[in-house]
Amino acid sequence: MLHLRMIVPEADTDRVVSLVERTVGTAHVAVLAGAARNPRGDVVLCDVARESADELLHGLRGLGIADTGAITVEQIDLTLSRRADKAEQEAPGEGADAVLWESLTEATHEESTLTVTYLAFLSVATMLAACGVMLDSAILIVGAMVVGPEFGPLAGVCTGLVRGRLALARRSLVALLVGFPLAMVLTGGFNYLMDVLGVFSEADFTAPHPSTEFIWQPDLSSLVVALLAGVAGILSLTSAKSGALVGVAISVTTVPAAANAALALSYGDYRELWGSSAQLGVNLAGIVIAGVLTLLAQKGFWAVQRRRRTEPGSFAV
Repeated sequence: MLHLRMIVPEADTDRVVSLVERTVGTAHVAVLAGAARNPRGDVVLCDVARESADELLHGLRGLGIADTGAITVEQIDLTLSRRADKAEQEAPGEGADAVLWESLTEATHEESTLTVTYLAFLSVATMLAACGVMLDSAILIVGAMVVGPEFGPLAGVCTGLVRGRLALARRSLVALLVGFPLAMVLTGGFNYLMDVLGVFSEADFTAPHPSTEFIWQPDLSSLVVALLAGVAGILSLTSAKSGALVGVAISVTTVPAAANAALALSYGDYRELWGSSAQLGVNLAGIVIAGVLTLLAQKGFWAVQRRRRTEPGSFAV
């Protein structure tokens, strides 16, 4: 379940409590009259089943509480309560399937902002991938995939498009369109430094790379993998199973493709440059397409669930 703490203007307290009490899946409602000081008002507390939380948050926004007061949501790890059990049973669907759109928007907003930390992670990941290419090391390629932070902006694009938050979509696109070129330029400089130090050489780049040649040879399977990764990545975000993002990162070759493109440009190998760029584009496009479709499917599913609950004679399952 989730715990909601709301600061509510005194004039709106009754309406908020009424909304909470008539929302299926809520329990443990408490009102602390006059407890809030900044802003001034009452503090309303309640617990809500995850699958009912989005509807309640939407209603609270409709009452203007986010503007006149505050709404804080916390994850509850353990609740020993018969009322909580009853609330979860009455709520439609399963908590693991529920989408908290407000939480998703906030998470993708934080992960999709063009920051120094984001650029540093992306650049370091691209340099690691360059080392993996030059050494033909699949282990380094996998490590670079895990370090790369690019799924945050990709998820931001998907969320922004589905929710109509164009500012979020634009911010995410900027992070991608600025981040990857900058990381590739820095990787080119890194490659030049390694050449000067005698660590890398053109012979290393032109040598056969049986373990990593897939990076610049996109095919239909590249698109299929990107689509599946997009579905898995969005599901991991909406279901709060962030551990699955590691598998998503390992399955797509965005960062390695950018690294190989930078190396190919440095050595004038335009064939690999084109192939790597195509691989990068296929992966980015595939993840966005699959992510948008997944969010639309989830949005439609919960719209049906909400409609069923509001129909006369409907009951929770």
